[in-house]
Amino acid sequence: MTTAPAAIEIETLARAAIGKLPEAFATHLDNVLLIVEDFADDAVLDDLGIKNPFALTGLYHGRPIGEAAVTGDPPPAIYLYRRAILDEWIESGEELGHLVSHVVVHEIGHHFGLSDADMHALEDSAP
Repeated sequence: MTTAPAAIEIETLARAAIGKLPEAFATHLDNVLLIVEDFADDAVLDDLGIKNPFALTGLYHGRPIGEAAVTGDPPPAIYLYRRAILDEWIESGEELGHLVSHVVVHEIGHHFGLSDADMHALEDSAP
């Protein structure tokens, strides 16, 4: 590859990862937006206490399933931060699709209110 993958390519990898999830999880993701941006904005980084935008590869924004919704809540969303993902990809040497899958599954885990151990088990179950 001679150029960095564009946002649409990261989104395609993310959607492929979602497509491999067990049906029990996939059916609850229809209303979750998938958004790919180069970096998290300054307000998000400030809220999380993160100074380096390359330190955040993904973020779930929304209420976990089972938590009561509040009128006016925006739809839940998974944000993937392309430049941070690409930086980690280059540094780690990990296959890009696997790295994107890892970030997506982690953020989906937050949607379901899963623990880190649950998230690792879910990721391991995806083909």
